[in-house]
Amino acid sequence: MDVTGEERIAASRDKVWAGLNNAEILKHCIPHCKSLDWQSDRELVAVIRIKLGPIASNFSGTITLSNVNAPASYRLSAAGKGGILGFAQGAADVELIEYGDETILRYVAAAELGGRLAQLGSKLIGAATQRLAARFFSDFNDAVSGRKTLHHAGAPK
Repeated sequence: MDVTGEERIAASRDKVWAGLNNAEILKHCIPHCKSLDWQSDRELVAVIRIKLGPIASNFSGTITLSNVNAPASYRLSAAGKGGILGFAQGAADVELIEYGDETILRYVAAAELGGRLAQLGSKLIGAATQRLAARFFSDFNDAVSGRKTLHHAGAPK
């Protein structure tokens, strides 16, 4: 399953970059995220609650940053297991482009699903993914543009 998109964020590129590297901001913006913590300067561990019909499970996994070109781009690679729901793994290339007082965030992502997630079919999962991405970017835009105040700890040291 491939997902591509572009979002206009009402903040400077440096501020968007800082937000993309702040675990507390991301935790508040990722739908159903239970925890998100830095393990090192390039790796996060996450727990996200996924519910498909009557089945719910916590997905536990890691997110690794590579090809970091601050504050312009990086690659995120993720892998997680969700018990009865199966597994998910994928990667996303993220690029930040200055656009006046705003930032254009472009992404190209690919994911592979296994277990019950894969059985549901790409059309159903694709629609859910688009809804979750829209919610994430709306919340993220609010957080980094100052329209929504979060109490956060900041990025890793």
